Amino acid sequence: MIMVILLAGSSLFAGEEAAPQKLRFKYVPGEKYRIVTEVEEDVLINGVLTHQSMILNKVAVDTAEIKGGSGRLDCDFQMSESFQGMFNTFYLKESYRSQFWRDELGVFTIDPSFFMPVVRNVPRFPEGAVKPGDTWTGDAEEAHDFRRSYGIANAFRFPVKVHYTYLRDEIKEGVKTAVLKVEFTVFHQVKYEGVPARPVPVKITGTSSQLYWWDRAAGQFHSYREDFDFLFFLSNASSVEYRGKAEGRLLKSPKLDRDRLADDLNKKIKEDNIADASVRKDKNGVTIVLEDVRFPPNSDELTDAEKDKLKRIADILKQFPERDFLLTGHTARVGDEKTSQVLSEQRAMAVAGFLVSKGACDKTRIVTQGKGSREPAADNSTEEGRRKNRRVEITILEN
Repeated sequence: MIMVILLAGSSLFAGEEAAPQKLRFKYVPGEKYRIVTEVEEDVLINGVLTHQSMILNKVAVDTAEIKGGSGRLDCDFQMSESFQGMFNTFYLKESYRSQFWRDELGVFTIDPSFFMPVVRNVPRFPEGAVKPGDTWTGDAEEAHDFRRSYGIANAFRFPVKVHYTYLRDEIKEGVKTAVLKVEFTVFHQVKYEGVPARPVPVKITGTSSQLYWWDRAAGQFHSYREDFDFLFFLSNASSVEYRGKAEGRLLKSPKLDRDRLADDLNKKIKEDNIADASVRKDKNGVTIVLEDVRFPPNSDELTDAEKDKLKRIADILKQFPERDFLLTGHTARVGDEKTSQVLSEQRAMAVAGFLVSKGACDKTRIVTQGKGSREPAADNSTEEGRRKNRRVEITILEN
């Protein structure tokens, strides 16, 4: 399950009385921010633990338009999973684009074709003013992408009734926040037309309990922490349970001056004599391209020469503590495309793991992906072309 939450660290507002106030979403035209969530999840089939997952969710949000107090949000969602062991990095599994309107109270207007966000209309604020100790309820909805797991083509949606308690006011990381307890219990049964071709959910039960910090002045989510346990009963009489905890927060970065950053990176690469490296600007940010990244044949083990180069790249990335990175691996054509794809993924994770080990960034700030040999930069029929295609691209992201 996917939501959003984070750490405590609190004190009451000094000298302030808990006066009633209206909690409202506020929107600023052109404002960009991201929400980062970490999820630790156990997956059980028929009551038996099958695996544990570390999931990293990142949402890049662009406030594209404002109308009548509502905001139109254009969002990019990334879901990544951690591969424990020698790499211990996050690999990009799914990405989605979504667009929706949300009003001052938190109510969505969203086309049913969108799979994200999973949780909608949370939080949902009452019309009147509230103060610590007050409670209210609000209708909400969950929507899930079950195309791969259950063959369900459209977003799998079900309603939830959410209970809110305004616990207290609290200063969190220097921000005045309203602390809410957000809870809901799910019991939903599903009927299908005809007999499904494969097992599908027929009943969903579960609970979610969150602590939710609301930035009063900004009119935005600040951070949250959640415990959840959801059980899906399937049409073949088996069950799948997802239980765990999550935490997340909203982050903002200064606007990226791409021209200046590209110039600075080019100068640094030249000063450090980093061979086969170049810089380009693209739609996501500014990308460092490392060509002819060498590994032993069919291996993801870095050579000593590559480690020396990557140590210098790590020092460069340390200069951007407010940014996230996307690391993409590419291969020259090696056998079939499936082999090239797996190799590009493994090599990307190896490079990211090495950069993290050298202090370039925390592992939650770098996500990897592999493109196999599908996006060649040059002709694979020549050695020079293959040198250019054996590459790693590190994008310093705008948002």
